[in-house]
Amino acid sequence: MTTITGRTRLVAVLGDPVVQVRAPALLNRLLAGDGVDVVVVPVHVRRDDLGTVVRGLQATGNLAGLLVTVPHKAEVLRYADVRSEAAELAGAANALRRLDDGSWHADNFDGAGFVAGLVQAGHPPDGLHVALVGTGGAGSAIAPALLTAGVGHLSLHDVEEARAKKVAERLSAYWPGRITVGTELGAADGVVNATPLGMRPEDPLPFDPAELRPDTFVADIIMKPRETELLRRAAELGHPVLPGEPMLVNQMDLYRAYFGF
Repeated sequence: MTTITGRTRLVAVLGDPVVQVRAPALLNRLLAGDGVDVVVVPVHVRRDDLGTVVRGLQATGNLAGLLVTVPHKAEVLRYADVRSEAAELAGAANALRRLDDGSWHADNFDGAGFVAGLVQAGHPPDGLHVALVGTGGAGSAIAPALLTAGVGHLSLHDVEEARAKKVAERLSAYWPGRITVGTELGAADGVVNATPLGMRPEDPLPFDPAELRPDTFVADIIMKPRETELLRRAAELGHPVLPGEPMLVNQMDLYRAYFGF
C-alpha cells in the first residue's frame, strides 16, 4: 500500500454515482506495486456541482489529473483547453491532465479499451454489423472506435433519438454511409449496451436479447455488477457475452502513459 505523504500526487475519479468505479482499486494496486507516489480516489460529484469541483481540483498543486465517469464525460470537456482527436470525435472525455504550460488536456480511452476487450474475447469488429445502445458519454466514444476498427455497419440506438442522430451526423462526416439510427437489433452481429441500465437490480433491460440472432454477441460496459441481468439472460439464451471489466482493464496502461506514471 502506498504511504501518503506531502509529496503524494492525486488522481480524482469524478462521477455520480461512484460506488461502481473500479479504476481506483486497479490503478492503486498497480501504482503501489511499482512504487509510484500517486493515489487514485473516487469523488462523488453531482451534475450541478461539476464546475465547482473541477475548477477547485484544477487549482490543486498536487493534482496529477482527473478520470471521469457517468454522467460527466460530455460536460467535462468545457474544462479542457486542448482536446485529443478521440475526445473530439466522441464529444466526451474520460481523462484530463495538466500540461506544462498550466493548460488542461482532455482525452478519451473508453473506445480503445472496449475494442481491445472485444478483440481479446474473439470478436474482431472488422466488417461486422454492430448495434450500439446508448450514445451518451461512453457510447459516443465507443462508436468512433468501432468505426476506426473497421465495423462495416454501425447502428445507433438511444431513448433520446435526437442524441443518437447528433452522434450519427458528427461521425458520418468521417465514415459516410456506414452509420444508421434505430435499425432493428435482430440484424446485428453484435449488440453493445452503453447505457447505465443494469447498475441497479431494479433497472429494466436496455434491450431484449431474445430478439437477437442466436450467434449475436452481447457486450455490456457496466463494471459492477460484473454479470448484469442483460448478460445473464443473454448467456442463458446461448449468446456469447462480454462484461464491462475488460474495457477498463485495457485502459490501465493507457492511463498510466497519459499521466506519465
